[in-house]
Amino acid sequence: MGFDGIPVEEVWRNDYPDPDLEITVAECSSLVIAASRANRQEKLGKLTEMTISGDSKSFIVRLMSKEYFIAMILHSDGSFGRGRYELMRAGLILEPEFVHH
Repeated sequence: MGFDGIPVEEVWRNDYPDPDLEITVAECSSLVIAASRANRQEKLGKLTEMTISGDSKSFIVRLMSKEYFIAMILHSDGSFGRGRYELMRAGLILEPEFVHH
Protein backbone atom coordinates (compact mmCIF):
# COMPACT_ATOMS: atom_id res chain seq x y z
CA MET A 1 0.00 0.00 0.00
CA GLY A 2 1.22 3.45 -0.79
CA PHE A 3 1.12 6.17 1.83
CA ASP A 4 -1.39 7.88 -0.44
CA GLY A 5 -3.89 5.18 0.61
CA ILE A 6 -3.94 3.47 -2.79
CA PRO A 7 -3.26 -0.27 -2.66
CA VAL A 8 -0.60 -1.67 -4.97
CA GLU A 9 -1.72 -5.26 -4.42
CA GLU A 10 -4.45 -6.85 -2.29
CA VAL A 11 -5.10 -10.34 -1.07
CA TRP A 12 -8.38 -10.95 0.73
CA ARG A 13 -9.57 -14.06 2.50
CA ASN A 14 -12.33 -15.79 0.56
CA ASP A 15 -11.19 -13.86 -2.54
CA TYR A 16 -13.39 -10.84 -2.03
CA PRO A 17 -12.67 -7.52 -0.36
CA ASP A 18 -14.84 -6.09 2.38
CA PRO A 19 -15.64 -2.51 1.22
CA ASP A 20 -15.60 -1.21 4.80
CA LEU A 21 -12.16 -2.71 5.40
CA GLU A 22 -10.84 -1.28 2.13
CA ILE A 23 -11.82 2.19 3.36
CA THR A 24 -10.30 1.50 6.79
CA VAL A 25 -6.99 0.42 5.26
CA ALA A 26 -6.86 3.56 3.11
CA GLU A 27 -7.64 5.81 6.08
CA CYS A 28 -5.07 4.08 8.28
CA SER A 29 -2.32 5.20 5.94
CA SER A 30 -2.63 8.72 7.39
CA LEU A 31 -2.18 7.28 10.89
CA VAL A 32 0.95 5.46 9.76
CA ILE A 33 2.33 8.70 8.29
CA ALA A 34 1.62 10.58 11.53
CA ALA A 35 3.19 7.85 13.69
CA SER A 36 6.26 7.74 11.46
CA ARG A 37 6.65 11.52 11.67
CA ALA A 38 6.25 11.48 15.46
CA ASN A 39 8.82 8.69 15.72
CA ARG A 40 11.35 10.79 13.79
CA GLN A 41 10.60 13.94 15.79
CA GLU A 42 11.12 12.11 19.08
CA LYS A 43 14.34 10.59 17.70
CA LEU A 44 13.09 7.04 18.26
CA GLY A 45 14.54 5.92 14.96
CA LYS A 46 12.79 4.66 11.89
CA LEU A 47 9.29 3.29 12.49
CA THR A 48 9.24 -0.35 11.41
CA GLU A 49 5.92 -1.70 12.68
CA MET A 50 2.63 -0.38 14.00
CA THR A 51 -0.56 -1.97 15.32
CA ILE A 52 -4.05 -0.51 15.62
CA SER A 53 -6.35 -2.78 17.60
CA GLY A 54 -10.10 -2.72 18.02
CA ASP A 55 -12.71 -5.03 19.55
CA SER A 56 -13.14 -7.18 16.47
CA LYS A 57 -10.02 -6.63 14.34
CA SER A 58 -6.38 -5.60 14.50
CA PHE A 59 -4.54 -3.76 11.76
CA ILE A 60 -0.83 -4.65 11.66
CA VAL A 61 1.48 -2.54 9.50
CA ARG A 62 5.10 -3.11 8.49
CA LEU A 63 6.84 -0.20 6.78
CA MET A 64 8.83 -1.17 3.70
CA SER A 65 10.11 2.20 2.43
CA LYS A 66 9.35 5.91 2.60
CA GLU A 67 6.45 5.39 0.20
CA TYR A 68 5.06 1.92 0.96
CA PHE A 69 3.93 -0.41 3.70
CA ILE A 70 2.40 -3.84 3.92
CA ALA A 71 -0.55 -4.51 6.19
CA MET A 72 -2.63 -7.32 7.60
CA ILE A 73 -6.12 -7.17 9.04
CA LEU A 74 -6.54 -9.83 11.68
CA HIS A 75 -9.86 -10.85 13.22
CA SER A 76 -9.99 -10.92 17.03
CA ASP A 77 -10.05 -14.73 17.07
CA GLY A 78 -6.81 -14.89 15.05
CA SER A 79 -3.34 -15.32 16.51
CA PHE A 80 -1.78 -11.87 16.86
CA GLY A 81 1.73 -13.31 17.27
CA ARG A 82 1.34 -15.48 14.19
CA GLY A 83 0.01 -12.49 12.25
CA ARG A 84 3.05 -10.39 13.17
CA TYR A 85 5.34 -13.27 12.27
CA GLU A 86 3.71 -13.81 8.86
CA LEU A 87 3.79 -10.09 8.10
CA MET A 88 7.49 -9.98 9.03
CA ARG A 89 8.13 -12.98 6.75
CA ALA A 90 6.24 -11.31 3.90
CA GLY A 91 8.30 -8.16 4.46
CA LEU A 92 11.55 -10.11 4.19
CA ILE A 93 10.37 -11.80 1.01
CA LEU A 94 9.24 -8.51 -0.55
CA GLU A 95 12.21 -6.46 0.67
CA PRO A 96 14.21 -6.77 -2.59
CA GLU A 97 11.29 -5.13 -4.43
CA PHE A 98 11.72 -1.98 -2.32
CA VAL A 99 15.51 -1.57 -2.56
CA HIS A 100 16.40 1.41 -4.71
CA HIS A 101 19.55 0.90 -6.78
